Amino acid sequence: MKHDIIEKNIGLMIVLILVAISFGGLAQIVPLFFSKSVTEPIDGLKPYTALQLEGRDIYIREGCHVCHTQMVRPLRAETERYGHYSVGGEGVYERPFLWGSKRTGPDLARVGGRYSDDWHMAHLYNPRDVVPESNMPAFPWLFTNVVSGEDTAAKMRTLRTLGVPYSDEDIAGADSVFAKGDVREIDAIVAYLQNLGVLIQQKR
Repeated sequence: MKHDIIEKNIGLMIVLILVAISFGGLAQIVPLFFSKSVTEPIDGLKPYTALQLEGRDIYIREGCHVCHTQMVRPLRAETERYGHYSVGGEGVYERPFLWGSKRTGPDLARVGGRYSDDWHMAHLYNPRDVVPESNMPAFPWLFTNVVSGEDTAAKMRTLRTLGVPYSDEDIAGADSVFAKGDVREIDAIVAYLQNLGVLIQQKR
């Protein structure tokens, strides 16, 4: 029988398994490229400002995304704790995506506006000052490191080639945000955190 030929030929079986997985994967993935809910931004979504963009890069540099993912799944336990589940249109300007569901710390997809700037600063300086049971490390150097902003415009130009709608004015004005040399890394990362998920929160 034909299946005997496949079962007795391990090389042929591997090839056919890969073909089956490829077709299954394509059947799930390809339609998403044509789904407006995934490819079009939600109402009001804007690209990160120069300050928020630098804050996001600092967030990634410090490994915050390893413990704090940004994806609320459509499960009651998650939506009651974190807020509205994540939708594809929120992330169309994200490069790279910071989705996932591994949570050493709370998910931050809806953290924007939930706490004050001062709370975030205190939390990042020494997490145990505001959350005594926290095992999060402290980040005191964020308060002394200054954001140069020398690469911000170049980052924006690169993101524009990937579809993020930065205007010429946005790019030209990026350097001026950091020109005085008084923007600390803590200011940038707090600006980024305060922007997370605010549009969906406003619609709830």
